[in-house]
Amino acid sequence: MSSTSEHHHPLYTPLPSFPLSTPGVPAMPNATLCQEWEQTHHLLFHLGNLSLLLGVVIPTTLGLHMILLRLLLITGCGLLISWATLYRCNLDVMVWNVVFLVVNFMHFFFLVYKRRPIKIDRELRSVYKRMFEPLHVKEALFQRLTGQFCTIQTLKKGQAYAAEDKTSVDERLSILLKGKMKVSYRGHFLHNIYTNSFIDSPEFRSTEMHRGEKFQVTIMAEENCKFLCWSRERLTYFLESDTFLSEVFRYLIGKDITNKLYSLNDPTLSDKKMDREPSLCSQLSMMQMRNSMASTNDTDDVLNQILRGGSAGSSLRKSLYHTIRLKLLEVLCVEVA
Repeated sequence: MSSTSEHHHPLYTPLPSFPLSTPGVPAMPNATLCQEWEQTHHLLFHLGNLSLLLGVVIPTTLGLHMILLRLLLITGCGLLISWATLYRCNLDVMVWNVVFLVVNFMHFFFLVYKRRPIKIDRELRSVYKRMFEPLHVKEALFQRLTGQFCTIQTLKKGQAYAAEDKTSVDERLSILLKGKMKVSYRGHFLHNIYTNSFIDSPEFRSTEMHRGEKFQVTIMAEENCKFLCWSRERLTYFLESDTFLSEVFRYLIGKDITNKLYSLNDPTLSDKKMDREPSLCSQLSMMQMRNSMASTNDTDDVLNQILRGGSAGSSLRKSLYHTIRLKLLEVLCVEVA
């Protein structure tokens, strides 16, 4: 067969021909090619992007890096809004940058608010500086601790904070803010309590697992006193919700108990002048104190032997501190870091 007959075969359909693209002319109507670069944008555009760049390259080691980041992002968005509005007339660019500006401003305001200076009550400033600030407790956290469920109370000279065998240990925990208190057992002086120290830390620690007990000592105001007082139940509930603050309290109370133990052994360690009243426990060595933790019912006999100057012998090793201030010594191995 000839080539002509093959060309007109009914089953043979020629493919349509497409025009070849001419160099420099777009093949599709919506395609664009950079035949030439447009002129650079206005200076506001470049300043806005420079501000964004500086914001994202700020090192995180700076203390205020988050605030500086938000501030530079706000500045960059503001410049881009000005550029889009005044020189490009692009509504979509302007709207998006307004959204970014609002979001960053909200973050900036929140960060600045968190860093606002916290005003601690003047009466509590000394306690915070001496006890809590060295343990890195933030002022805001200290304000939460002291602002919701504690009160500042006073005692006149001669008034009792606690009476032995009468006052419950379950009600409160206190820190002495001003003045001095005296701790005694059956009329015999044990030690003093001074400012910026807990008043009833031994009872708080020793009765954590045994509620409903009474003070074994009398705590009396030697001067006009002022103290910070927490409700024990509410304080315990609050500390359970804050692990860090709970550990801080465990440390502070353990340290306070240790200081009281040393002042029992030698009351001159906590005062420059010798007390006129001889300390009952100054006649005992530290080892005797620790060995007297076992509880018995012959405390009065032991006490009388000590006051008479006689040897208490093995009875000293049985019981003094379960009934004198410190039922606390059983927990003297506290968590003092």
